[in-house]
Amino acid sequence: MTVSANDVKKLREMTNAPMMDCKKALIECNGDFDKAVKWLREKGIMKAAARAEKVAAEGMIASYIHMGGKIGVLVEVNSETDFVARSPEFQTFVKDICLQICSSAPRWIKIEDIPEDILKEEKEMYIRQAAETGKPQNVCEKIAEGKLNKWYEEVVLME
Repeated sequence: MTVSANDVKKLREMTNAPMMDCKKALIECNGDFDKAVKWLREKGIMKAAARAEKVAAEGMIASYIHMGGKIGVLVEVNSETDFVARSPEFQTFVKDICLQICSSAPRWIKIEDIPEDILKEEKEMYIRQAAETGKPQNVCEKIAEGKLNKWYEEVVLME
């Protein structure tokens, strides 16, 4: 069955779901709008689309300066409502994040941020270390991968 662009637009306006999901829903439901809305709800697409458009404009900025003033952290964490941002649990959470960042001193936020040359150098070093034990190459690769994962935990914030 083919679906017109106007039908897709109409369903999108009704549900806030993405265009392709609206089109798929109309095709699955043979153009029946009520069934298409129900299909989108069952798939959880309407709820996800509604949440995706919300802006997390509230929140707080917290800082932590370690004794001696040599280490410091400044963090911004946002929420959708000021009610959440003012709650003691949220404020404690943000302060705990500051302490965690300060204590772990991560060099990168996520693994994708690590420069390729540094990543390659670390992996080669771990492979050489494992090879010195005299184990087969495939075992050395697995050992290096495990050590690399451990290294990620030390230098990447989100690990």
